[in-house]
Amino acid sequence: MATATRERIVQTSADLFRRQGFASTGVKQIVAEASAPFGSLYHFFPGGKEQLGAEVIRWSGALYGQLIDAFFIPGADVVSATHAFFAGAAQTLRETDYADACPIATVALEVSSTSEPMRQACAEVFTSWVDAATERLVESGLPRKRSRELAISMLASLEGAFVLARATRSTEPVEIAGAACTASVRDAVAARRAKGAAAHRRKR
Repeated sequence: MATATRERIVQTSADLFRRQGFASTGVKQIVAEASAPFGSLYHFFPGGKEQLGAEVIRWSGALYGQLIDAFFIPGADVVSATHAFFAGAAQTLRETDYADACPIATVALEVSSTSEPMRQACAEVFTSWVDAATERLVESGLPRKRSRELAISMLASLEGAFVLARATRSTEPVEIAGAACTASVRDAVAARRAKGAAAHRRKR
């Protein structure tokens, strides 16, 4: 029972933070929508809303991080995966009426200068996403340095595109960012293949 209550508080908070931000979400609203006793929030999170916020960031980050594995399947074409990754993000925005974007970015913009524990949680999540994407690109045969550059570029492009898309209520920013990132990955793959072919010719 206690575990279920804690999970409801975290899940409800994640949804509220994503839709309306951290500062605009009150503790009373969280416990009301989670159908939890008011005192339960402080029972599970003695540090209050800030501790809850850091927990929600890590929980949401792990959940959304699974999307990288879902799109960048080992052995799959990373160029197609990159295109599908951004296309999926655009589709989600349309289906949720632009309410469901990145669960971390909304909070990160609010708290990174005011809450060190929450800033650290955001940094950990973003770093884990970059690391995961980097590994998938390395597995495709790209050099690690170039893979990390591409991973950071994809994440930065997607997060920026989310901001523009939600403000303009258009998926065009996500689609354009996706096309640019897909082209970058395609160029990197082509360069790796050309280098491999040149090395093969030298050996003959």
